[in-house]
Amino acid sequence: MRLLAISDLHVGHAENRRVVEQLDPCPEDWLIVGGDVGEKPQHLRWVLETLGPRFARLLWVPGNHELWAMPGEPRGEDRYQAMVELCRRHGVLTPEDPFPLFETGGGDAYIVAPLFTLYDYSFGPPGMTPEEAVAWAREDGIVCADEALLHPDPYPTRQDWCAARCAYSEERLRQALQAGGGRTVGTVLVNHFPLLRELAVLPRIPRFTIWCGTTRTRDWHRRFRAAVVVSGHLHIAGTKVVDGVRFEEVSLGYPAQWQWRRSVAPLLRQILP
Repeated sequence: MRLLAISDLHVGHAENRRVVEQLDPCPEDWLIVGGDVGEKPQHLRWVLETLGPRFARLLWVPGNHELWAMPGEPRGEDRYQAMVELCRRHGVLTPEDPFPLFETGGGDAYIVAPLFTLYDYSFGPPGMTPEEAVAWAREDGIVCADEALLHPDPYPTRQDWCAARCAYSEERLRQALQAGGGRTVGTVLVNHFPLLRELAVLPRIPRFTIWCGTTRTRDWHRRFRAAVVVSGHLHIAGTKVVDGVRFEEVSLGYPAQWQWRRSVAPLLRQILP
């Protein structure tokens, strides 16, 4: 049994839907779907219905695109909770469900922790307020669509929502590790946004980093005994090691970003064993 991962499927693009349709069934394996499957509930529903029968278990975390809301649509926390309920109807685990244990063939057990932390603009230059950070990015011609489409209701700001999500996630992780005692080797932390500022490197649009995470998570890989940290969002798939912990960025991305790859199979990253 393997733990596999992919994120940023963006199935609003027909080419990406074909990639998802072509993924081979792995009926004994778990699959992490790391957010940004699309912008509409029907995008998420289609992915769950397409991939659910092919894997033993699916786990989902939200990206920013799932949280985009047009006028008249549910926004903020209400939109997120609607996505959670959609996942639950399909038997898919979310950041609101008990963290499962993944057991490898060697007998080791890992707590797999789907998380939702959002961002708070703190990946910008030190000392900048969120307003100053957005203005700094705008100087370089960069404005994230989240500024118009990702509403934090009922929180006053996205950074307030981020603070609440981080506090909630920290407590759940603490409790899970305490309950696991000595039975678990460690954790697999799963979050759409990278947990470390130094991993949010975007050579073509460097100032976009302010929409990429929060410094509140900077020590989570150490505090919560991470064996692997899985994320997406950057659309730059790869593996890095920090403090002896493996960080996997598992994005598919937009068609122009993946079409140079020769096959579909490697797009599913093996996380464990």
